[in-house]
Amino acid sequence: MAIMSISQARENFFVALETLRSRKVRSALTVTGIIIGVASVISVAAIIQGLNKFVSDRVASLGSRTYFLSRFPPATDPARWPERIRIRKYFEYNYAERIRESCPSVDTITTFGTRGFFFGDTNIITSGAQSVEKVILRGAEPQYAQTLPLFSVATGRFISDFDQEHARAVVVLGAAIADNLFPTSDALGKTVRINGTLYEVIGIFEHDQGMFVGPAVDDFAIIPLSNFHKRYPEAKELLMAYTVSTGASVDRAQDEVVQAMRRLRHVPPDRENDFELSSPDFISNLWNQLTGALVILTTVISSVGLLVGGIGVMNIMLISVTERTQEIGVRKAIGARRADIRLQFLLEAVFLTLLGGSIGILIGASIAFTVRALIPSVPATLSYLWVSIGFAISVGVGLFFGYYPANLAANLDPIVSLRYE
Repeated sequence: MAIMSISQARENFFVALETLRSRKVRSALTVTGIIIGVASVISVAAIIQGLNKFVSDRVASLGSRTYFLSRFPPATDPARWPERIRIRKYFEYNYAERIRESCPSVDTITTFGTRGFFFGDTNIITSGAQSVEKVILRGAEPQYAQTLPLFSVATGRFISDFDQEHARAVVVLGAAIADNLFPTSDALGKTVRINGTLYEVIGIFEHDQGMFVGPAVDDFAIIPLSNFHKRYPEAKELLMAYTVSTGASVDRAQDEVVQAMRRLRHVPPDRENDFELSSPDFISNLWNQLTGALVILTTVISSVGLLVGGIGVMNIMLISVTERTQEIGVRKAIGARRADIRLQFLLEAVFLTLLGGSIGILIGASIAFTVRALIPSVPATLSYLWVSIGFAISVGVGLFFGYYPANLAANLDPIVSLRYE
């Protein structure tokens, strides 16, 4: 009996295939919606999955036990800050040293200040006839590179205690800045002008393109924090980064830092913190918010495409039932059961949507690989999971929208069907 059922299923499959082959144009038009829906799901899923891995790797490069202290919430628009945030006191240069003394769970802590276009500042670095604009100038302490491993020096060295103590005019350049200023020679040991002041190049950072269109290590020029304070006293916005000691509790370290900051800033016990403590996870959280909106948009687009395709499948199957009424009558007259008729039409519907889904998967994969090739910073990654989901969606649409026509065909009266013209 099982062998007979398999044979019947195989026969029904070939009958369905022949029927669709005889109506190529109509079948092709019907699956267009399925192709669009599946292609959009596969391509966007591949791009988002690649970007998610990129973002998680980026966050990991900042240090899994690294945390930030700032006067304002990270990744927010200053124009939208409420009054209670705008009136917060600026950080002071001695905060890091005081926290280091009072927080045993903290391994390293460093203060840094920044002049950048996002603060409305302009920085220009020149060397002879070469110049680079929109540079992010940062003043940092020797502990900065240890606290933020992303800023890894490729050649030369980072700022030393001696540089910091004597406010020396030395700079570590991003790789892109160094390449632009010295395209044919080594930048180490050379002199550059930063906003008109001479600095000696003591190091070059590892090449880093950053996240998408955001700032990268390539865009940074870092000088001693003491020199930064001396040259740019008006740049009052300071941030701090600290790492938790190995073996120490992250929660305990956070409590120690928060209590130390509240004491330093004289925050009354009944008032909320007038500073922000965050981890690199805020980047992941921000990214998840952005991709959440993108996923919703893609779901809407793909759902419309699949709905249109599904309605098209139902329509073509209803037409097929009408056109083949006599055929159905003949098959029933020679012994075909309702289940056989139902299975035949369901197979036609599923094969039709599966064909559209397969084409959609190929198109989606092509889009993902094209994006990855043209934009390396968007590492689209196609996974077997989403390919499987694409096939599952195709089969599901075929079963859902094909069942009604298939059931209608199965329930036709054989005598009435044989008389149909």
